[in-house]
Amino acid sequence: MTPGAAPGTRHFVGRDGVRLTADVWGEAPAPPLVLLHAGGQTRHAWRRTGPRLAALGWRVIAPDLRGHGTSGWSADGDYDLGLFADDVRALVTEIGGGPVLVGASLGGLGSLLAAGEAPGAAVRALVLVDVAHRPDPQGTDRIVEFMRRRPNGFADVEEAAAAVSARPPRPEDVERIRNSLRREGDRWVWHWDPRMLDSFADRMDPPGMAERLLDAARGADVPILLVRGGSSDVVRQDIAEEFCAGVPRARHVEVAGAGHMVVGDRNEHFIDAVVPFLTGLTGR
Repeated sequence: MTPGAAPGTRHFVGRDGVRLTADVWGEAPAPPLVLLHAGGQTRHAWRRTGPRLAALGWRVIAPDLRGHGTSGWSADGDYDLGLFADDVRALVTEIGGGPVLVGASLGGLGSLLAAGEAPGAAVRALVLVDVAHRPDPQGTDRIVEFMRRRPNGFADVEEAAAAVSARPPRPEDVERIRNSLRREGDRWVWHWDPRMLDSFADRMDPPGMAERLLDAARGADVPILLVRGGSSDVVRQDIAEEFCAGVPRARHVEVAGAGHMVVGDRNEHFIDAVVPFLTGLTGR
């Protein structure tokens, strides 16, 4: 598969029958690898990563998480972390083959709980993209504040692109942002359920969660690679080191010049960071 190949589309069923839409690259005989995006993003966050990893011999599945993109929304507006974990369990069961889970932020938290808490999902390994057992509150406050901005949306895609960048948006920036928006009347709004903020805002680091996530990481008993953005304000270096010290099968690498959105900031450097880990899993 060439790096620019267009993905296929597949649908999965998550907890409570929620339909999950996914992009798929690669051929069925290849070992499966699931890319799980961060909160507030969509599967299109992996649009450059998916085909690159497929070209290296993986069958790559990148779903929209519940409440995001074209996947279903929680009927009651509940977005407890356990629901995302159950969706990951359902994905792993349907995909089969013991996939590698690559989860960014929210996708990483759901992956950790799915693999490390009963009933544990049968996975080969975990890659956690700028997420660990606890965040720096300064970073999470910034994220929630950004998600709360502009509840009435934008006049056009260019306005949305300008809102997320300090520099004038380039054509590729505009196209990337378009995939994270949906039309609502004459406005463009973010392509996620706004009720999620009611679940996220007060639960970014609740009491006991750090211990729960560390227990889950140990309970998963699979190789874990934590990929930290070198300039991240969410996972500081000391937090990454603390996580790895508490989880025997975990190690971490840094992507220089990347913030919390590692893949969006430095996709090629991210791939360079994970390929040795992935190669070690397959021996290829």
